[in-house]
Amino acid sequence: MELFEVMRTTFAARRFTETAIDDGMIYRLLDNARFASSGGNRQGWHVIVVRDAVTKHAIGDLAAPAAKRYAAQVNAGEQPWNTIDETALSDAAIEETPAPVGLTESLAGAPVVLVVCVDLKVVASTDRFLDRVGVISGGSIYPFAWNIQLAARHEGLGTTITTMPIAEEPQLQALLGIPSHVAVAALMPLGEPLRQLTKLRRKPVEEIATFERYDGSPLTAP
Repeated sequence: MELFEVMRTTFAARRFTETAIDDGMIYRLLDNARFASSGGNRQGWHVIVVRDAVTKHAIGDLAAPAAKRYAAQVNAGEQPWNTIDETALSDAAIEETPAPVGLTESLAGAPVVLVVCVDLKVVASTDRFLDRVGVISGGSIYPFAWNIQLAARHEGLGTTITTMPIAEEPQLQALLGIPSHVAVAALMPLGEPLRQLTKLRRKPVEEIATFERYDGSPLTAP
């Protein structure tokens, strides 16, 4: 598949057939994804390949609390889980909201779940002293995760970057034997999608790129 076609058609796959994904395919995906860039080329990533059904269900269960908050905030017209505007919802209202099935069952029902971790001892977090949530460390792990998505799409498979269980990271670390200095960056269900999407909705370039300043004139097609 041509590169730009892969980029334009790589969608968030959350529902899969029961077709098994063999170790050779997973190796092939990671063998190509590992050429992603990272700060200082330190490559602080580690992938846990989870096939065990009990473990996958446990991971899915850990997604439920964050998924409830996500759904409750969406229903209230809020931007879920953003770090600027606090929610107006009570803890009780969040707890009473059912967790959307698609945010939990994709992990329990996928043939494989790839748990993408990053060693915080080797990533440069140049925003650590700013008065906001840190995002820079992601630059050393998410290119790798995105490469996994692109590679999966190229092979006719599907996956997505999910993060709901990470709200319960200590339990996730205990479940999977992850050291405390290693963060979980993404949980990626992997399999043959029930349906292949080819038409994705995205904002046009004119809405996401400007010249010289954030409020500058938009970049337009020549």
